[in-house]
Amino acid sequence: MASAYLTASSSTALGVPHPTLRCAMAGGLLSLEACLERCIPPEDLAEVKRILYGGEARKLNLPAAALSAAQERDFELQGYGFEAAPEQLRRPRIVRVGLVQNKIPLPTDTPVAVQVAALHRRIEEIVEVAALCGVNIICFQEAWTMPFAFCTREKLPWTEFAESAEDGPTTKFCQELAKKYNMVVVSPILERDEIHGGTLWNAAVVISNSGAVLGKSRKNHIPRIGDFNESTYYMEGNRGHPVFQTQFGTIAVNICYGRHHPLNWLMFSMNGAEIIFNPSATIGSLSESLWPIEARNAAIANHCFTCAINRVGTEYYKNAFTSGDGREAHHELGYFYGSSYVAAPDGSRTPGLSRVQDGLLVVEMDLNLCRQVSDKWNFKMTGRYEMYAEKLTEAVQPHFVPNIIQEVSNAAVSVSETPQPLKGPEELCLLLLLQCRSRQASKGSNFNFPGCPASSHPASQHTQSSPAVPASCPAVRHKPARAAALRNTEPRLGAASLPGGHRAAAGATGTFPAPGARRRPQDLPGGP
Repeated sequence: MASAYLTASSSTALGVPHPTLRCAMAGGLLSLEACLERCIPPEDLAEVKRILYGGEARKLNLPAAALSAAQERDFELQGYGFEAAPEQLRRPRIVRVGLVQNKIPLPTDTPVAVQVAALHRRIEEIVEVAALCGVNIICFQEAWTMPFAFCTREKLPWTEFAESAEDGPTTKFCQELAKKYNMVVVSPILERDEIHGGTLWNAAVVISNSGAVLGKSRKNHIPRIGDFNESTYYMEGNRGHPVFQTQFGTIAVNICYGRHHPLNWLMFSMNGAEIIFNPSATIGSLSESLWPIEARNAAIANHCFTCAINRVGTEYYKNAFTSGDGREAHHELGYFYGSSYVAAPDGSRTPGLSRVQDGLLVVEMDLNLCRQVSDKWNFKMTGRYEMYAEKLTEAVQPHFVPNIIQEVSNAAVSVSETPQPLKGPEELCLLLLLQCRSRQASKGSNFNFPGCPASSHPASQHTQSSPAVPASCPAVRHKPARAAALRNTEPRLGAASLPGGHRAAAGATGTFPAPGARRRPQDLPGGP
């Protein structure tokens, strides 16, 4: 069905994709959408798209001049729109974004300056078409000025593609585009930070429609999987989760591998992002099954629009490389499968761009939809952020104990034939708790041992009738084999502190030894 596309390319009739176009390098499919159009009966197609994409995005009526230019310049052009309900007190907040995916136009062993110049020319002719389509914010793919050569682990010539984020040639180039077309430009590059020793970063420069550099975002998560040897060149970003206020809305940039980290999306959203761009470079054998899910899920969970962008094509490197994964030396990272798309906060999404071809996706969105969906689902209101923050703070500590509930039976504390060394006050607490359980449990009262970490737990939790003990109780960390040693040891406590009149050795101090501390002879019954 030709109406399912607003597309232009040299390999199609204007607006009508060829139904049998194939590409072996991409696994045989131009796009998932082309396959659906070809194989699903028309009477079922609308329902299939509803299930796959949620509410169907409105097709944009793009200018004929833009469609014609895209065809002449050999890239795909698609346009879709997301609606929001009309409101009484707020006007619609309409913005058009553009997502660009492309192949590198020259071989990877072409001189660096020549490759960069060729990519600048390619992007400029796509941005010109985006301007014809009324795009307000445009974002390019990850490290768009170079081959994604970080698989090779070679330093030269790849580090020569690095530039200053503030005043490098690519930033100046993008500043001119921004001013010329009144367009915010998101330009992901390999950054060289000369102020801090020439350090390299995977970064995205955000340039205002006025031409001013608003700032930059750095890649927070660096992959160490397969041939993605990026930590050979740069490490995790150090700028947190910045959000940029533009004339057209608040935006953020979650670069590539951050897509796999839900909390990374969350933090951009917490800082107020309405649109989060995800410029990427990822290959089919690794992530294509995850690609349609992750950015879409982030849009739903964070009440915002997300824009997933991936490059296309295969990039060949003269020197073969390996990554210690048992594979033979090879010259390619893999096939970059494109498929760029936009997801809305209500869970709907656009179809993706081609898996094999350069493309521009133009998406019109009403940012009022973000708050409307938030008011409906209330994920920000119902999220237990204070609880998550508290537990995450505990989880990063070296002595974190997971909260796992375990079954504890009476047999678990039976006398062992082989006494074990004592470790800490929790085991002493356990012995006393078990000795007194029959008396105290019947009263339903709590144990109250001064200095005892387990004293906050009700006695009934430590009785034979209770099948489980909360894992948060330190007493569950005992080992049965230590019961014999525990049975013959009294803590140095005042008699008044012990239930049932248990008495301590004379001269007790009322304190337990620190966890893991060795017992001195004078600390044990009958000691000096």
